[in-house]
This record gives sequence, C-alpha cells and structure tokens, in this order.
Amino acid sequence: MKITTRQLALCAVLTALALGLSTLENLFPVTLVIPLPGVKLGLANIVTVFALYQLGPLPALCILAARCLLGSLFAGNASALLFSLLGGTLAMLVMLALSRLPGLSVYGVSIGGAAGHNIGQMAAALITLGNTAVLGYLPFLLAVSLFTGALTGFVSALLLRAISHVKLSH
Repeated sequence: MKITTRQLALCAVLTALALGLSTLENLFPVTLVIPLPGVKLGLANIVTVFALYQLGPLPALCILAARCLLGSLFAGNASALLFSLLGGTLAMLVMLALSRLPGLSVYGVSIGGAAGHNIGQMAAALITLGNTAVLGYLPFLLAVSLFTGALTGFVSALLLRAISHVKLSH
C-alpha cells in the first residue's frame, strides 16, 4: 500500500490532535467526580474513532501507536507505554470488529473500544504486578467505560456528521 503525502500529513495532524487532547485531558481531575485511580475521559480516542471511520484501520492504528509512543515519551513515563499500547491495541481490535457489524452505531463501537481499552490496561497491570488482585477493579472500570465510551462516541458522531461532505482520503 502506497501512502500519499496528503495521507501522511493528515495522519500527522491527527496524531498531533490526539496528543493535544490527551495533554488537555490530564489538566482535568476526573478523579474528583469519579474517585477511581486511572480513570480518564478518553478524549484522544475521539481521534482514533474518527480515523477508523474516515481513513480505515491501518492509518487509525498508526495514529494510535504514534500517540502512545510519543505520549509516553513526552510525559517521561516509559512504564505507561505498556498500559497505553495494550489498552489502545485491544480497543482498536474491538472497534474494528464492531465497526463491521451491520446496524451498530459509532456509539456502540466507541463503548466497545472503551471497554477493550480498560481490559487491555488490566492485562498490562497483571503483567506488571504479577498479581490477579487487580481484576477486582475491572467491573468498576467497565462500568465507567459505558460513560466514557458514550461520550467519545457522541463527539465522534458529531464530528463525522459535520465533515460528511468532505473527502479526506485518496
């Protein structure tokens, strides 16, 4: 598959947007509203959902991987890289599978991606800690993913509808 300069530039802009949203999200203390450690709104996932629907799976996966790598590099937190990559990759696989189901909206795909992300992060915690006690936290994370995934899906649906007349690929 040959990538054009336009496609590369669009992926770079979307990666920068995802990094910016991730940084912005870190400024809001979500734990004041939802007192669970590690809970985030997932604003950067709006870009992932958008890219999946507008550009396809491979560019969306590249944007996601670049966001995870650069985000951990900029934050100076290499240990977060495993959590980001496992969570993001599982979220992408779930969203890719769900997006192929006829009749399932972007809301359902986004909620599935949020749940997949939390399961991937739980897998990273199991690997890192070597202890299954963290699995007791999973039901709470999955419950929160209903809200965060719906929020991400809502914003993604608005964005997709707003640019439905714009041709981004090819």
